[in-house]
Amino acid sequence: MHEATFEINSKSDAEAVRRLVERAYDILREETREVSGDEAGQSEVLDELEAIREATRRSTPGTLTIQYDQSDEAFEG
Repeated sequence: MHEATFEINSKSDAEAVRRLVERAYDILREETREVSGDEAGQSEVLDELEAIREATRRSTPGTLTIQYDQSDEAFEG
């Protein structure tokens, strides 16, 4: 497992985290659209990231933790 934690202690920290989440959301949305053909194919991950995106727009102190659990399995096909 890999983990990154971002402490948001200032307005500049909040802006940096907001930009990070906005960019991740935009990239994931575009990739989802390319695979599914439209926005109706949005995944649960995209919905969860959208909730985080909305929270980061409030520009308040907090913590953002990102976890990546790597699987031992290979992709299919």
